[in-house]
Amino acid sequence: MVEDHPGFRQFISSAVANGHNLQIISEAHDGLDAVEQAEKLQPDLILLDIGLPKLNGVEAARRILKVAPRSKIVFLTQETATDIVHEAFRLGACGYVLKTDAERELLSAMDAVMQGENFVSGGLSSTI
Repeated sequence: MVEDHPGFRQFISSAVANGHNLQIISEAHDGLDAVEQAEKLQPDLILLDIGLPKLNGVEAARRILKVAPRSKIVFLTQETATDIVHEAFRLGACGYVLKTDAERELLSAMDAVMQGENFVSGGLSSTI
């Protein structure tokens, strides 16, 4: 999980722990740390914010997919710009969840992505 806001990181950790068959193996708070940890840990799934310090999430995803090509990326962000959403999928993301929709969609998004499907937050589906 890559998120720079501690409170939201805690929310994600709780949501995953209380209702999912996946476990969080590591947390990063900036894009550079995310790339380093992905290379070392080779996680199945990465929840990645876009607005991160040191290296934004889009650039971090580009680098992560080079060093951990089997990792699946789900962006978990407040960024709603259509061009950013398109870029996320163009570079290889499998999911895109708005933080405002996370409480009801995050676990479904993770399940869908782990089953080989793409997932787009309901709040964005009409704009893509």
